[in-house]
Amino acid sequence: MSKLLYIRLALFLPEMVWASLGAAWIADDVQCDKTVVNGIIATVVISWIIIISTVVTIIVVFDPLGGKMAPYPSAGPNHLDSHESSQLFSGLKTAATSVWETRIKFLCCCVGNDDHTRVAFSSTAELFSTYFSDTDLVPSDIAAGLTLLHQQQDNIRNGQEPDEVISHSPGPPQEADLDAELANCHHYMQFAAAAYGWPLYIYRNPFTGLCKIGGDCCRNRTTEYDLVGGDQLHCHFGSILHTTGLQYRDFIHISFHDKVYELPFLVALDHRKESVVVAVRGTMSLQDILTDLSAESETLSLECGVQDCSAHKGISQAARYVYQRLVNDGILSQAFSIAPEYQLVVVGHSLGAGAAAVLAIMLRNSYPQVRCYAFSPPRGLLSKSLYEYSKNFIVSLVLGKDVIPSVTNLEDLKKRILRVIAHCNKPKYKILLHGCWYELFGGSPDNSPTELDGGTQGDLTQPLLGEQSLLTHGSPTYSFSSDSPLESPTKYPPLYPPGRIIHLEEEGTSGRFCRAAAQYCARWSHESQFSKILIGPKMLTDHMPDVLMKALDSVVADRAAFVLCPAGGSSNVDVV
Repeated sequence: MSKLLYIRLALFLPEMVWASLGAAWIADDVQCDKTVVNGIIATVVISWIIIISTVVTIIVVFDPLGGKMAPYPSAGPNHLDSHESSQLFSGLKTAATSVWETRIKFLCCCVGNDDHTRVAFSSTAELFSTYFSDTDLVPSDIAAGLTLLHQQQDNIRNGQEPDEVISHSPGPPQEADLDAELANCHHYMQFAAAAYGWPLYIYRNPFTGLCKIGGDCCRNRTTEYDLVGGDQLHCHFGSILHTTGLQYRDFIHISFHDKVYELPFLVALDHRKESVVVAVRGTMSLQDILTDLSAESETLSLECGVQDCSAHKGISQAARYVYQRLVNDGILSQAFSIAPEYQLVVVGHSLGAGAAAVLAIMLRNSYPQVRCYAFSPPRGLLSKSLYEYSKNFIVSLVLGKDVIPSVTNLEDLKKRILRVIAHCNKPKYKILLHGCWYELFGGSPDNSPTELDGGTQGDLTQPLLGEQSLLTHGSPTYSFSSDSPLESPTKYPPLYPPGRIIHLEEEGTSGRFCRAAAQYCARWSHESQFSKILIGPKMLTDHMPDVLMKALDSVVADRAAFVLCPAGGSSNVDVV
């Protein structure tokens, strides 16, 4: 196959020459039949699109190191004991990181080149090189693995008796305030959504949104209101007013300044709840993605009496930026000079939820009554001790199978995917076809022989993929040991979501696109229920802010007839 690929690559040279001749012929304005000219123009345009797409794909996907790293780990630990071999392997790892950094810089060429951006490029490249260095998978392999994992999870759930389920139900005090916290989440989610500005508002109101905020786009309010950074600020401001229902005089500060480690945010006076609300925007740009992917752990300088004050590096940097703006620029002082009796509330969604949680921890020493509502927060955010500390003033809300993971979650998912596809004897096309049908219309989960379903190696006469093709032999993932670089206690230690967690679970069989409007029930959940990624067709859509808002609307609207889920809910199951 590799020889065929190189031959096909060589054929691009005459194709480029032919496409260039076609472009030159068109430029000469040759007088021919219009249909012929249009056909040639279309052919030339399509040819150049294919050529450019191929070049970009090669730059992003091609690994110049090839299999150079394979022989060294495969020789085993004894081989790596020698100083020379260790140096060589370290050099190859550095080269792999450099390759990933080049790819990321190419894909994010429009982001900029300041100090924060360069640090984010290096952090993201190191994460990717560590995560993908010991695997050899194509997208269809990953799709087949996710399909098999989803069906295995459903098999386990269907066959599990209620008394087999481990419950993490909280005590009566937590159950008693669930209604109040749900009401607060429903209220403050409007501010978290407003922080996204006009794009989310137009997305949620595709037919009427432009009409509602069109006038605000052209209206000049800069003399009455401090707007900082970004473009089309008045369109953002109009959507914020419509989303929150507040007046322009209720806002203290709005910033749509957006760079790596620097997130947009707004500060407003919420007279209904008598609170000063700080809302931090979630991921909406390449800069935000680089902030998300700076996943190392860094120590925070806090005066909270907690020993291990470590958190996600990129999110901590973003929270520190907002903290400095709020405190050093006097924004919070201005807000509390207007309403000194109000309570401070920090909110956000996704990346903004993580930044809001860390920001609330930073502010708690100065504002002991601060509260935080984190919607769809990152799984890997706080150290264990900070997670326990945050339970006193942070509430997180998670919808369904929301997929936003931690590095530990992703490493676990990679191992499970590699294991399940290496121990399956069905052709890949059958797995994918059955998986598509199952995701769309339901049915019985497929019982493919796998190591985890009790299948023996003798059943696997034609495995889907041989382990040699999946892994660099002798790598940490190959041996499924706990010595993976991603589990290093220094760089990627286990991190946890913030605060107490409310989980909105879909009632009935989840994940079928052909179902009617979903119904949800709410429960207090333990962080251990989110230690593994649950596979399903809604694992991405459950993270979207508009879907979360609809789910909250549904739950709050049904409170009169709302009954808490029993202790043996569908989420408390073991996953493979």
